[in-house]
Amino acid sequence: MPYLTLVTLLWAFSFSLIGEYIAGQVDSDFAVLMRVLIAAAVFIPFTRWRNLPWRLVGGFWLAGALQFGVTYLLLYRAFTVLTVPEVLLFTVLTPIYITLFDDSLAKRFNPWSLLAAAVAVTGGVIIRFHKIEGDYLIGFLLLQLANATFAAGQVLCRQLLAKYPTKQPLYRFFGHFFLGAMVLVIPSFLLFGDMSRLPQTAVQWGVLTWMGLFATALGMYWWVKGSTLVDAGALAIMNELHVPAGLIVNLLIWNRGADLRTLAMGGTVILFSLWVNRLGRKLGKWQAR
Repeated sequence: MPYLTLVTLLWAFSFSLIGEYIAGQVDSDFAVLMRVLIAAAVFIPFTRWRNLPWRLVGGFWLAGALQFGVTYLLLYRAFTVLTVPEVLLFTVLTPIYITLFDDSLAKRFNPWSLLAAAVAVTGGVIIRFHKIEGDYLIGFLLLQLANATFAAGQVLCRQLLAKYPTKQPLYRFFGHFFLGAMVLVIPSFLLFGDMSRLPQTAVQWGVLTWMGLFATALGMYWWVKGSTLVDAGALAIMNELHVPAGLIVNLLIWNRGADLRTLAMGGTVILFSLWVNRLGRKLGKWQAR
């Protein structure tokens, strides 16, 4: 899981950077658009347009529209009504969506993957379970839609790469992923963007540039590549590790209050879910014999 682990560390900083420097200060549609444009600029020069399965290309456009377009447009809007810890709390259901989508596409039911994901969710809830006031319901609904589309995009990429193998390396057609995202983020900015809330400081521009290059371009590429090297249960669990990682970053750098005891307890439960998933795979292989 080296790719997924590295991206988890990258994205751990993303939540706090968005919450501290972008949310409520920079137009959310412009922030998402900048991330997509920068990421697309990285991969489009390498992108092949011919001799690729058209279903693979079309699927990547759809995955990009879902996993980055819809997800991040909703995520940035959620940051306007939720704090960083609240956003982290409300993303704990992503593993469940991943497991359900993967099993649905494969027309199977894997109780061990679902159990491992549920254990991981439990760990996330332990970490940040507290009363949330204000517009939490709106934020919760926004993030559940974001979680579902992010999970659907991940599962779709895994399925596409498995079903339509190609001799071309992933980076030669990953630009199509961000082109698919542009189909949504450009109209969204033109329709809902606020030109009076563009970045005003070097720090804000720097954060958007960092997010575009590392969290988006390299992060999404490594995440998709890493997702093809693990099963759905492990992928679901890695989606959960951003909760303790994001909270640790928020605590150490931005000095947000956090209960270290519950953080340790929840983190232990999430790590235990890795063992549950591994046990399920071993039992599955044994029963198959």
